[in-house]
Amino acid sequence: MKLGIVGLPNVGKSTLFNAITNAGAESANYPFCTIEPNVGIVPVPDSRLDVLAEMYNPEKYTPAIIEFVDIAGLVRGASKGEGLGNKFLSHIREVDAIVHVIRCFVDDNIIHVDGKVDPLRDLETINLELIFSDMELIERRIDRTRKAMKGDKTLADELALLERVQAALEEGKSARSLDYTPEEMAMLSETPLLSLKPVIYVANVSEDEAGSEPTDNALYMALKAHAESENAGILPICASLEAEIAELDGEEKAVFLEDLGIAESGLDRLIKASYSLLGLISYLTAGPKEVRAWTITRGTKAPQAAGKIHSDFERGFIRAEIVAYDDLIACGSMAAAKEKGLVRSEGKEYVIADGDVVLFRFNV
Repeated sequence: MKLGIVGLPNVGKSTLFNAITNAGAESANYPFCTIEPNVGIVPVPDSRLDVLAEMYNPEKYTPAIIEFVDIAGLVRGASKGEGLGNKFLSHIREVDAIVHVIRCFVDDNIIHVDGKVDPLRDLETINLELIFSDMELIERRIDRTRKAMKGDKTLADELALLERVQAALEEGKSARSLDYTPEEMAMLSETPLLSLKPVIYVANVSEDEAGSEPTDNALYMALKAHAESENAGILPICASLEAEIAELDGEEKAVFLEDLGIAESGLDRLIKASYSLLGLISYLTAGPKEVRAWTITRGTKAPQAAGKIHSDFERGFIRAEIVAYDDLIACGSMAAAKEKGLVRSEGKEYVIADGDVVLFRFNV
């Protein structure tokens, strides 16, 4: 999974990126200190893997990973090339989902590119640039579809869909604000619309608001209301505090979070929110050679899940031997789980569940 971190200059994007990746991306108090996107690979925390590692003592321990891309600060006019905008928009086009960082705290010592903190204006600035870029794409595709319709009347449904999206964009609405059937989503997949990408709004709040939802923060509450109106996720995070947390080791981190009254770090919450937004789950494989988590889309059937490991597994799929993680841990071993009849043999139609511990049988 690749997540693109976007936002106006000086809203805390690179500070957040540094905190969650420890990749050392440059962060400075002036616009455009990020030009080429910084990339960081982050392991997905999963306590189930730790327990399985204790059980099997494997040679390798491989968690699922997320790739975070810190995309340079966009400004008004980016869709027309302002502020190196075209390059930035092309970087956004390559990610699976957008993490849109928006400043929700006031600090006179930190410059705001528009002179004043206003989350809804900042959100609109970015969203409109994505919408303007999408309008060009949709217009070109509508022209192509109309020309193709002269010899293929079956394209009428596709044209109607494109025109519906175009109308929403012209009203200043993101493409994701509309509802689509699976068939319509398949049609739109041929056109990489930026405003169709799933979004999580990260509200960068002050340190004293980091422990719980800051309902007394009018800036945050206004942003939350907008996020809910377009079915986007929202997450309050203090980027500067996350930077402090990132410098601590496991035990120090746990004590620090406990002292602050925070149940889990912003990174952990962001990963969970991203998985939920994209409809992702993890299944597990475990043995003396390797304990590993594999990320799949919810609803994936066993053969396609096997293909995540190797294409031969999918091509030659015979069956999947599956035990639920909780059952395996309760029994203490795979052998004990088999004795109790908790290991199931599933075929090609089985839909993998989150936390399934799986052994694939295949023949090629």
